[in-house]
Amino acid sequence: MGKRFAPVPAFVAAAGLIAAVSGCAPLHAAPAGDRTVTVESSGLPRQYLIREPSSPGPGKRPAVLIFHGGGGSAENMAATTGFDTLADTEGFVAVYPVGSDKSWNDGRGADTTAGAKQIDDVAFVSAIIDRLVADDDVDPNRVYATGLSNGAMFTEYLGCRLSAKIAAIAPVAGPLPVSDAADCAPAHPLSVLEIHGTADPVVPYDGGVVRMTSGRLGPGTSPVLSVDATQELWRTKNRCGPVTTAELPPVVDDGTTVHTATAACAGDTRVTAYSIGNGGHTWPGGPQYLPDVLIGKVSRQFDAATVIWQFFTGR
Repeated sequence: MGKRFAPVPAFVAAAGLIAAVSGCAPLHAAPAGDRTVTVESSGLPRQYLIREPSSPGPGKRPAVLIFHGGGGSAENMAATTGFDTLADTEGFVAVYPVGSDKSWNDGRGADTTAGAKQIDDVAFVSAIIDRLVADDDVDPNRVYATGLSNGAMFTEYLGCRLSAKIAAIAPVAGPLPVSDAADCAPAHPLSVLEIHGTADPVVPYDGGVVRMTSGRLGPGTSPVLSVDATQELWRTKNRCGPVTTAELPPVVDDGTTVHTATAACAGDTRVTAYSIGNGGHTWPGGPQYLPDVLIGKVSRQFDAATVIWQFFTGR
């Protein structure tokens, strides 16, 4: 699988903080067709961007919630992940929630600014889903969640805390925080797709503290599980069978490889990992938003948004 993790030099950490590394990608204006919606949650006005498909099919529609990283924005995720294009072609609603102070309370406490303020982001997401079902013809049984970095860890947290309203999750570069593991209690088996680079210099593949955080402006103090331990937790929660492994055939020579591990689980669910050998703290198929010496390589072996959507739909 290649080199998994190496310490980050001080100059790398400083550069990453200035560039909001864990948020990923420079800011862009919201793409045409997106609109901003405000909901009240815990007495606070909160917002999200929504992209409705250009050619919606009949009946109620699925929705994908897409959470930005710490220091990032909803506009980042809309502009760089490719979900808007997929929403148009596949007929789902793409939703980009806006974090408090560009962060999410993922259970790591003061490692994120939202956590330090004890923002109830689970209640916020619950309110979004209620609004989508009531106002946007969304099928309550086909609401999915994905995210990057801090947004990915928050996606894991939602799987533990809000599975009654979420059918499947797909965190990218964000394993489950250790602090969330003990009381992770999904209401039902839910499919989980984990995507993570083995050479991620920000959120270590093998677990430990996150090297750049929004709350502490430096390394965190609340560790995350390794990808393997996170997968094992979800396999246990979902009562999964044996694991099948494979290597994806290379598409381009970009210095990365992709190994998959999949288990079939109760309730016709799956737990799957895409481990990107030599991959960095990046969105596969997305932009190399900073030099690879700072964030590692972007894998071009697959497009993350497409793989995530296919996973959600059972393809």
